[in-house]
Amino acid sequence: MQGQILSGLFKDAGYSVIAVSDQLSRSLRMADVVSTLVRRRNNIDVLIIDTYGGLSFVLEDVASLLGRRFGQKIVMCLRGGAMPGFMAQHPDWTRRVLSRADLIVAPSEFLARAIAPYGFQARVIPNVIGLSDYHYRHRQLVSPRLFWMRSFHPIYNPTMALRVLARLQSTRPEASLVIAGADKGFEADVRRLAGELGLNGSVRFSGFLDGEGKVREGNQADIFLNTSRVDNMPVAIVEACAMGLPVVTTAVGGIPDLLTDGQTGLLVSDDDVEAAVGAIHRLLNEPDLAGRLSANGRRLAECSSWGQVRPQWEQVFADVMACAEL
Repeated sequence: MQGQILSGLFKDAGYSVIAVSDQLSRSLRMADVVSTLVRRRNNIDVLIIDTYGGLSFVLEDVASLLGRRFGQKIVMCLRGGAMPGFMAQHPDWTRRVLSRADLIVAPSEFLARAIAPYGFQARVIPNVIGLSDYHYRHRQLVSPRLFWMRSFHPIYNPTMALRVLARLQSTRPEASLVIAGADKGFEADVRRLAGELGLNGSVRFSGFLDGEGKVREGNQADIFLNTSRVDNMPVAIVEACAMGLPVVTTAVGGIPDLLTDGQTGLLVSDDDVEAAVGAIHRLLNEPDLAGRLSANGRRLAECSSWGQVRPQWEQVFADVMACAEL
């Protein structure tokens, strides 16, 4: 998604951009990428490869091999909180592929640190959001209206959000939750748990949200809840911060690099329902804390605006092209 957003932004800025591939099938994506790199090899100066690891690393290996063979400058942009685990399982493969990069970019210090043991350095450039799309509403006196927005997948632990709501309702029976995201095969289990916990009247499943949907649901909520078990630099958290939502989140992966506990968010341990409920109670009972997180979160989100991110990427292009001229 970030690759698609960046390619569109650079195209709008007047750059010549060839973007591949939006194919969902791995085999079709591989065919699209390979054929494009071969056919358009003389039209490409800088090849940017979003690098996730996992099964997609096969594609990233092939694309970087072709880019190197065609004499293109290669920028690899690390993505995904699972990348460190993948590299630990496949250290030689990791070194072979990453060594083809002229420059490596990471959206977080978390991933930059992860590649250091393999002999690589990364330039940290945050993920980008359309800041002006997110209306800021300052929160200070907040109510227990919770908003969760990730994919329905076990790594994002949506069942924790339901368990947090159930526990919170023991003291704040008016608490509610909007839970949004694309189904990755886990939504039926989450809906079943909502029924078992007696939450059907206080939880609303809003499905995948487009930009307008995110703003609509975010503006109606007062607290953003993130429960992921594996993560990097979640754009969903940055979007919540842009809207002024105080964030309660698990402190996994790159999230402690993104948020400072007590200043831009409240961080709890992985799957710690009691700690999350306690953090929510703090926001409900401490207006100064809620207001501080709301205001500081917006300032954090401003670092991900296109106006801030664009010159950092343009410096990447300048640096790799300067190497080509030596």
